[in-house]
Amino acid sequence: MTASPTPTTAEELRGAGLRVTAARVALLETVRDGDHLGVEAIASGVRDRVGHISVQAVYEALHALTAAGLVRRIEPAGHPARFEGRVGDNHHHIVCRSCGAVADVDCAVGDAPCLTASDDRGFVIEEAEVVYWGLCPHCSNGRSS
Repeated sequence: MTASPTPTTAEELRGAGLRVTAARVALLETVRDGDHLGVEAIASGVRDRVGHISVQAVYEALHALTAAGLVRRIEPAGHPARFEGRVGDNHHHIVCRSCGAVADVDCAVGDAPCLTASDDRGFVIEEAEVVYWGLCPHCSNGRSS
C-alpha cells in the first residue's frame, strides 16, 4: 500500500473552495515557510515570489485563507496580528515581552487538557488559546549581562 502524495498548495486551495491564484499560492507558501509573520513580512515574501501585491490584497487573501482554515491568525495582546501555517491542532504560543518573538508551544500534558474547562457553561469547546509571556533566550541573556 502506497501513501497518497501530499497535495500541492493549489490543490489545497481548491479543496478549501478557494480560487487558485499565483498570489494566494505564494501567500500560503510564505506563511508556511515563515515563523509567525506579520502582514508586512508576508507581503514582502509574496512580492519576492510573484512581484507586486498590495497590502490590501494580502489582508483580503489572509482573511480568506484564515476563514478556510488554511492559515491561523494569532494576535497577542498589545502586538499586531501574526499568521502561521500550523493549523488543525490545539497548540499555544509563548511571546517575548521585550522583542515580541513568538514560538509554538504544545499543550502541557496529554490530549489538549486545556479543552476540559472546569465549567463549560453549556458550550461545546473546540479550541483554547493560551499565551505564555516571558523573555526569549536572546532578551533574557541581554538582561543578565
